This record gives sequence, C-alpha cells and structure tokens, in this order.
Amino acid sequence: MRILHLMSCGGWSSDAYWAARVTRELGRRGHDVTLGCRAGTEARVIEPARREGVERIETFRFASGLAPRADAADVRRLLRRLAAADLVHVHRGKEHWLAAAANRLSRTPKPIVRTRHITQAVRPHAANVWLYRRATAWVVTVTEAIRRQYLASGLLGPERVTALPGGADVEAYRPAPADPAVRRRLGGDGDRLLVGMIAGLRVMKGHLVVIEAAAQLARAGLRPRFVFVGRGAMEGPVRDAIHRAGLAADVTISGFVDDLPAALAALDLALYVPLESDGMSRVVYECLAAGRALVASRVGVVPEVLIDGEHAALVPAGDARELAAALARLLGDAAARERLGAAGRALVERRYSGACVAAALEARYRDLAGARA
Repeated sequence: MRILHLMSCGGWSSDAYWAARVTRELGRRGHDVTLGCRAGTEARVIEPARREGVERIETFRFASGLAPRADAADVRRLLRRLAAADLVHVHRGKEHWLAAAANRLSRTPKPIVRTRHITQAVRPHAANVWLYRRATAWVVTVTEAIRRQYLASGLLGPERVTALPGGADVEAYRPAPADPAVRRRLGGDGDRLLVGMIAGLRVMKGHLVVIEAAAQLARAGLRPRFVFVGRGAMEGPVRDAIHRAGLAADVTISGFVDDLPAALAALDLALYVPLESDGMSRVVYECLAAGRALVASRVGVVPEVLIDGEHAALVPAGDARELAAALARLLGDAAARERLGAAGRALVERRYSGACVAAALEARYRDLAGARA
C-alpha cells in the first residue's frame, strides 16, 4: 500500500515518535510509506525520525494557527499527493484539517485515519462533527482512556475508534548486561543498587515524590542510588529538594543521554511515576522491553496494560509512602526484580511492540482502502 503519514510537530514529542515508529514498521512490512513533517524542523524532528529508521520524508509548511497562504499551499500539495496514495494518516489537528480539505477537493479522495495522542476531550461542535463523521474513516487512540473520551463526545461510534497502545522498538530495547562505564556516568556506586527515572524534569512527572520516597528509605536504612535522566524547568527545585532531604550523595541528575537502551540496561529498577496521565507513556514500554523491573503510577495507560505484581509494581500517583514501600520490597528481592523484568519483556513482545501496532494498522488500512476502491 501507498501510505502518507502527516505530522506537524515542532519538536520530538511522543506523537512524533509514534508516527516515526509506525512509519518504519510499515515500511518493513513492504509498504510504500512517506512521513510528511513540518519544514524547518530538521534538527528537532526530521533527523530523529531518520535515526528511528524512517527512510522517506517530505516537508510541508504546516504553519501554526490559521495561515491562509501557507495552508493553501499545503492543500495544493496534498491534492497532488492524494493521487499517489491509498490512505492518509494524520497525527494532529493541523494536518487533519488540511488533509480533509484536500480530500474534499480531490477527484480521488482517500481514507483519512487520525491518531489521537493526548488526553484532551474533543468538543462535538459543528466543525468537528463534519471532520470526524464525514471526513475521517477511522480514529486510533494510544490509550483506552482517550478512546472513551471520543465515545463520550458522541462524534463516532465504537466501531470507528480503536485503542492501539504500545509501539516499543523491541530490537533497540532489549535485556542486556550493564555497561560499567554507563552505570558510573549515571551515578552507579559499587554494589549499591541503581534506581532510575527517565523523564523531563516537570512538576507532573513526580520527581519530588521520588525524593520523598528516597528520604523515607534512607531513614529506614536503605540507601540505593537514584538517577534522574532528563532536563527541564524543574531542575532547580528538584536539586534544592535533594539537598534539603540530605540526599546529595544518593541522587544524581544526569541530564540527557545519547543511548537510552544502554541507560536502561544500567538500571536495577526503573520508575515511571507521573502525577497524571501523559498520553502514550512511551517510556513504560521501553522499560518493559529492556527487561527492567518497573514501579509505575496507576495513571493513564499503566492500569490498562499492566497487572500489579505480574508485569510491574503499581502504586497510587503522588503517594511517597506507597512508592517507598514498593521500592523497599523490590530492592530486597532480586528474584522478584528478575521475574517482573522477564514478564514485562514478554508482554511487550506479545502485544505492544512497534511490529504489533503496525500489523493492526495494516489490517484496518486494507479494509479502508478496499472499501474506498
């Protein structure tokens, strides 16, 4: 099939990653897939997409807001591209409306698929009624919670909205021995266990809750090493909290790392503890694929795909006491860490790999393109 994915992201966000991953996987399955990106995002989006294995990329203007000249130019280009495509898959509102407009003008309209990546309700006003009921063939959501939002809006029936969580690269992220040099760079210290959290330093990611849990463990005589991998606006307050808790020798902020699979392999235990849902929760699947035992908040996709005690240890969001208790149990039980890591890896391979998501998309694409032919 000839498939055009359109993605207007200005930076390397979770939806950009998802679009790039499925583009690569569909290409591997023998399809002719092009990823359309915003012009001027070479360093922020296009090069990361190429590193993910996307081979064919085109650029569109995808101007922010309402931009009549730029939008008209994109619609004209899309009109030409529709003639050479079997299906168009869009990822944000900008390209959704542009593709719908081009389709409306085209003599050879093609099915439009939309992926919804965020937990933000869709308002059922007249424009969206036309966009979703008349102009869109199928909606994919990255969590079941987002799917329920669509159904609650009344815009589409359940047969036209499907949740497809996952998308992890199980080849790049796999169980592997820790590299001692990477472990040292992340703050690993001799035989002390290393607990890591890969997340931007923002309020909702839960770093302050982790620090409080680490302080509780220290008071109980447990002092593993902690590392926060990432940067963000909360770095100053997080550093202050580390010092106030007397944990300067126990908690490291490493900043960004170039090799996330190697960073995950260096950890004994991984954390994903946001205070609220952050959409597809890409890092959850990467931790599982890497075979790391995971402690995760019961938010967003986590309770939809993971069973407490079987695939991960689940805790209430924002609860430092429960987090400390879960950490204490796993820090003292190497067999449990190994069991959870193996079960998480098996789950991703079976249901949530990029190949699994691509296979589900492919099957529905064929139905939609065949119905339109």
